[in-house]
Amino acid sequence: MNRRTFSAAALLAPFAISRGAPAAAARSFEVQRTEAEWRAMLSPLEYRVMRQEGTERAGTSPLTDEKRAGTYLCRGCDLPLYPSDTKYDSGTGWPSFWKALPEAIETKQDRKLFMLRTECHCRRCGSHLGHIFDDGPQPTGKRHCINGVSLKFVPA
Repeated sequence: MNRRTFSAAALLAPFAISRGAPAAAARSFEVQRTEAEWRAMLSPLEYRVMRQEGTERAGTSPLTDEKRAGTYLCRGCDLPLYPSDTKYDSGTGWPSFWKALPEAIETKQDRKLFMLRTECHCRRCGSHLGHIFDDGPQPTGKRHCINGVSLKFVPA
């Protein structure tokens, strides 16, 4: 490595996008599965989003347009996450909620994509759900922008 490539690497290091295991994988969760078990129970897209902190394409989830009363569960462990009365149309193309159920999710800082965001995941199995932003409706002012593939909907 010469001085020019070392300098460029040093300057870009804070902005590097991690390709390793998600931080949630380093933590112990109540529901534990091997990588093979996760891959067997999830589609390739579900695995990429939930276990590798990916994102589904905007506008692709049928849950974005779901209007019935019910509860949204974690696809990985069936933990109830969001009640339908906190869901709203954010216009982003992903299911959005202004509040999660108590003790359903956990958060961490996400520094990918050259910005600081708040990532949320299921507190029971660690599956990546999406991100939380400060541009949602009252009473919380939060927008939980959630990947539909991370959720199951159970009508009331």
